[in-house]
Amino acid sequence: MKQPLIQCTGAGFGYEHIDAVSDVTMEILPGDYIGVVGENGAGKSTFIKGLLGLLKPTSGSISMAEELKRTGVGYLPQQTAAQKDFPATVWEVVLSGTLSRAGYRPFYSREEKELARMNMEKLGIEDLKKKCFRDLSGGQKQRVLIARALCATEKLLILDEPITGLDPSAAQEFYQVVRGLNRERGVAIVMVSHDVQNMVRQAKKILHLKQKVLFYGTVEEYRR
Repeated sequence: MKQPLIQCTGAGFGYEHIDAVSDVTMEILPGDYIGVVGENGAGKSTFIKGLLGLLKPTSGSISMAEELKRTGVGYLPQQTAAQKDFPATVWEVVLSGTLSRAGYRPFYSREEKELARMNMEKLGIEDLKKKCFRDLSGGQKQRVLIARALCATEKLLILDEPITGLDPSAAQEFYQVVRGLNRERGVAIVMVSHDVQNMVRQAKKILHLKQKVLFYGTVEEYRR
């Protein structure tokens, strides 16, 4: 029996005594691929902040596996205009993902540089190493940011609306990359998306929110 990476039991999250989402009971297991769907205002982003530990539960509880407390969670937030125009090289962006490991050291270790190199190789972006991040295509930027997130952890990636702004072919390529990380490397994926149809095709489980849980279970059950 796999031990959950994260477990929510009747958890609520919100701001200033108003819950954006409440009574969430679910778990994220090693190797899971969970699509979090729901309309705007359904509480998806607030729930993600709860998973990341940025919000404490207003009710219920959330627990995290010890190994995840040590390694952290890889997070790919929604892209803002400022992030898309970030004036750094691809190498600098990916390497910055190891900062949580570096602690207070003012330099990167050989191991951290090797980890960044390996993750760039996994994502097929070694040839972009010296390119400026802001000059990349949308799909390339997302690959760089996944490589950065993998430098923080290889246990769990949380992706918040990652295909926003990508053209259809780049979006499908992105889904393919994420599917490979999940199936071939066992990285657990939690992906927030408004695109329910694609999530049903890509994910193994669905969490459908509308301030509360409308559905949580396998894709096969969700389709019925």
